[in-house]
Amino acid sequence: MHIYLPIAEMTIEAETIFLLSAFVGFLSGIFGVGGGFLTTPFLIFTGIPPVVAVGTQASQLVASSVTGALGHFRRGNVDIKMGLVMLIGGILGTLVGIFIFKALQYTGQIDLAVSLLYITLLGIIGSLMLFESFSAFFKKKKKTVSKEFNTYRMSSFVHALPYKMRFPRSKLYISAFVPGGIGFISGILASVLGIGGGFILVPAMIYILGMPILLVAGTSLFQIIFTAASATILHASLNHTVDIILALVLIVGGVIGAQIGVVLARFVKGNYARMFLSVLIMLVCIRLGADLFMQPTDLFSTVVR
Repeated sequence: MHIYLPIAEMTIEAETIFLLSAFVGFLSGIFGVGGGFLTTPFLIFTGIPPVVAVGTQASQLVASSVTGALGHFRRGNVDIKMGLVMLIGGILGTLVGIFIFKALQYTGQIDLAVSLLYITLLGIIGSLMLFESFSAFFKKKKKTVSKEFNTYRMSSFVHALPYKMRFPRSKLYISAFVPGGIGFISGILASVLGIGGGFILVPAMIYILGMPILLVAGTSLFQIIFTAASATILHASLNHTVDIILALVLIVGGVIGAQIGVVLARFVKGNYARMFLSVLIMLVCIRLGADLFMQPTDLFSTVVR
């Protein structure tokens, strides 16, 4: 069944978008990742303009984050105070990200910028995951003194920062600049790339903030809800790049796929699953890179978006 996407100004098979979002949701259910960093490239592969893919993915991110955050909130795994401080930085990062997005769109370089950023991002993530998977296979677990020293130096730098606040839920006494800065990066990622940045937020909250692991996922999702929502509103009002029809299909497919992934996650071996995901990420990265050098079907276009 073909549907018309008014903002993307094109028709596309609804089944294609549904299966795409269900597949990404399935991966999210198995691996526990947001999947936004895969949804946008997949949408680009189907011919949807990168600016629409980014803006619409931000709206889909709100729905998925609400679902996850509610589950963690019922279990008491959300540090509200920490989330609010991160949210302040997230809102500022969203405004900066929208300004960057608007400037690139004005100069006509937004499509190239989005592709290059995703190639860099996916290349780094995929390479790290592949290295981790192969290391696990060969049982190479190295604990060096230098790593411990670097961690100690980072901890000392963080604790020396001013404007400290107490976070009773996480049992932390730390500068507000640290969670605010992490939220700021999340806001930029949500605006420019349409992703929540959980793969950056979660390690940062564990290793830089020192938050209890039990509270990390819920607090991260709590902050992403409002950051992604503000990015969606700004994209819709300023850039006009949020396609509600596309968003609805993505949300339905993502929810169904995630539920199936959660059920099947217990049957998947962790290391093999991580290797599969890392290979998939690298293939998407290579495809995006190849598209930059392939001759387009239409060399010239009179369409004004």
